[in-house]
Amino acid sequence: MDSRASRSESTSAASVEAQLSGLLGPLRRAVLRRTRDAEGLPDLPEAQIELLRLLVAVGELPPGRAASELKVAQSTISNLVRTMTGAGLVERVPSPTDGRGAVLVASATARELLARYDRASAAMLREFLAKLSPADRQALEAAMPALRQLLAALTE
Repeated sequence: MDSRASRSESTSAASVEAQLSGLLGPLRRAVLRRTRDAEGLPDLPEAQIELLRLLVAVGELPPGRAASELKVAQSTISNLVRTMTGAGLVERVPSPTDGRGAVLVASATARELLARYDRASAAMLREFLAKLSPADRQALEAAMPALRQLLAALTE
């Protein structure tokens, strides 16, 4: 392969990397904003949504394990829990295995909010995906396995 072809591949790869990096944040924020607007849902920060998703999926977790699972500092979890407990989204309950410790549990209110977010998000995305050309919809569908692999690699 000549150096021009190699440079072209390198430029193309960097372009894909830059485009993906520049697109992910705005795409996620746009989905959240449209979802909240469609259902009149509260403006929960992404970090709170991530913690709620984890707690709903697992049931209950000690704060240290939540920090480890989300790959954030213990102080970040402490701040999230303080805010979310005050908002009635997370409950600290005595640990069933350690009488001195506590575990975090998503409240019934949080579970309902998350379910509403998910329903509204799916409906909104369905609506906007329908506006894309069939070729664009197929391209997005075809990209899903690669995006899942990328996420798995990034979270190892």
